[in-house]
Amino acid sequence: MSFEGEFASYEPLRRIIESQRINERLQELHVKKVSPSANSISHNNLVSKASLSQTGRQPDLVLAIDGSYQAAPVKNGFPCAECGYVTVASVLLDLKKAKELEKNEFIDPKRFRETEKSSSFEAVFPGCNIIVGNEPDAKSSLRKVLYEEMNNCHVFEDGETLLDTYEALLKIKMERTSNVRPPMSPIEGNEHEMTYGYGIYECPQTHRPLYSTDALRLHELMNPSSTCGEMYGQIMSTIEKLWLIHILRSFEKNKWLATLRRVAFVIDGPLAVFSTASWLTNAIKEEIRRINDEQKKINGTDMMIIGLEKSGTFFNHFISIDTDSNGVPGNFPTQSAFLLTDEYIKKNIIYSDSAKPFGQDTYFGRKFFYKAKSGQLLVPVDVCYTDYQFNLNTANPDQYSRLADAMELLDHMASSRYPNSVTPLISAHAEAAIPLNLGRRLFESIANDIINQNNND
Repeated sequence: MSFEGEFASYEPLRRIIESQRINERLQELHVKKVSPSANSISHNNLVSKASLSQTGRQPDLVLAIDGSYQAAPVKNGFPCAECGYVTVASVLLDLKKAKELEKNEFIDPKRFRETEKSSSFEAVFPGCNIIVGNEPDAKSSLRKVLYEEMNNCHVFEDGETLLDTYEALLKIKMERTSNVRPPMSPIEGNEHEMTYGYGIYECPQTHRPLYSTDALRLHELMNPSSTCGEMYGQIMSTIEKLWLIHILRSFEKNKWLATLRRVAFVIDGPLAVFSTASWLTNAIKEEIRRINDEQKKINGTDMMIIGLEKSGTFFNHFISIDTDSNGVPGNFPTQSAFLLTDEYIKKNIIYSDSAKPFGQDTYFGRKFFYKAKSGQLLVPVDVCYTDYQFNLNTANPDQYSRLADAMELLDHMASSRYPNSVTPLISAHAEAAIPLNLGRRLFESIANDIINQNNND
């Protein structure tokens, strides 16, 4: 890290170039050789939409879920003090009404807006050097706020809370993995293992409060001396996945399972849970499978749940196989899907020689590439309901739930406004997105006003 006004000299560069140890290390390094098929299309795994049979049950409603977060500094006398604002929005788009409007030469924006209904989760979380109430430190403040925000949030006024949904998944974990050693206690100075429980309960060693949400271990991501952007991002991502299960459980509790044949769920990003909360993946798999089995008794077909990755390693690889040797895009056929196996992923996209299948501990769906009718390149993640569907050793069309229906839906939803996205997610993002510069100034002002009021009180 240079000092202000300091310029680097050539002496360190000379030492690096002349270092025998560094040159020996460079000789050991090698670039992984890409498989000859990496930038070509394997027709064994290529499926055209025309070759598949649709169920004839296209959804006329799409519920899209997207989130956003923004860190904002707080002036309270301590360096790096900040809060994190997290929002997760769900937008219900009426495809039937939207299709009617699309028949017009000019679409009335107001009428199109009326085809959408939204709901959202918003919360502010304490970060570095921020204390809530009588909490002893920033980490315990975050733990308390995370529990309270989830306990106060519900999609329906008389329905279960987001915390209820989470604790249902926690119960699955505790019943299925009772022999797994728990992590260390989240309470500062307590060297014992954490005690799992529901609601708010007492730590047996310190007699201080523990929360059921401590099992997510998101507090472990708090950076005590700098920005906590990673932590806010993981809180947002975790709540997005919990929000999906929360809505599905709400449909079940309100006896609306029959309506799920009309609804497709589209989530921004992969159908996966990463980082400290990744244990949720197996619980989500089990809960989604249970709800799907119940609604299938009524509707006769699986639910449609799709994640969509708009960037990243997989998307970049899709661009490369769509590009011919002369650098011209359009190599991949439209209305066709490329089904991915574990072997293909590890040889061509994310190099690994691990025997464990890609995403086994984090994903509750599997990816494929799809080039829509409009030419948009999409990387969907299709939810899996059975062990057969999860088996990445093979990539057969019947290992993807309602693949033909998903292709048809993606053809209709592919956006011409933004590349490689779909209209419902754009609407959800518009509801959730926090304008970067404006949001930072606004939230910084709000946070400082609250701090000042608390100090005056």
